[in-house]
Amino acid sequence: MRLMDFKMERENLVQIGEKVKISEGVLPSSWYYVVEPAIAMSANYSFRERLHSTEGVVREIKKTDRGFYVVVEFDE
Repeated sequence: MRLMDFKMERENLVQIGEKVKISEGVLPSSWYYVVEPAIAMSANYSFRERLHSTEGVVREIKKTDRGFYVVVEFDE
């Protein structure tokens, strides 16, 4: 099991327990991930931290001063 945080700008775009699809973006020396369709975005990850799953389950939605964060669980 692996948990990752994704930054979400608006609330109520996903619900806890919902299955979500993930797409991968490539930068020159790192990778980032997007909850589709462009709901939330991850931080940048190095090659050894790279995600192998394309689907996950929303486990938590956190509200902070900086916005909303979606915690997604992956089977890795």
